[in-house]
Amino acid sequence: MVLIVKKEVLIKTAFITLGQLLKEESVVDSGGQAKWYLREHSVSVNNEPDDRRGRKLYPGDSVDVPDVGLFFIRQNQSADSTEKDA
Repeated sequence: MVLIVKKEVLIKTAFITLGQLLKEESVVDSGGQAKWYLREHSVSVNNEPDDRRGRKLYPGDSVDVPDVGLFFIRQNQSADSTEKDA
């Protein structure tokens, strides 16, 4: 049985690329693997197929990675206040 997750991914920047998301979520280990993975698997961004590892993901976007999970991109609201306090 494959465990499929639903997860919010908090980002501190304006966007994250699809390749970065796949690496951050341990789906792949490198950008080269991300390119291969996206060519071989039907990943969808906002319910539209997308195989570009450089695709920019913004807060509010959703990414469906088959047999892995559904990821929701959210802005980390506490990032600014944490950095100012440091």
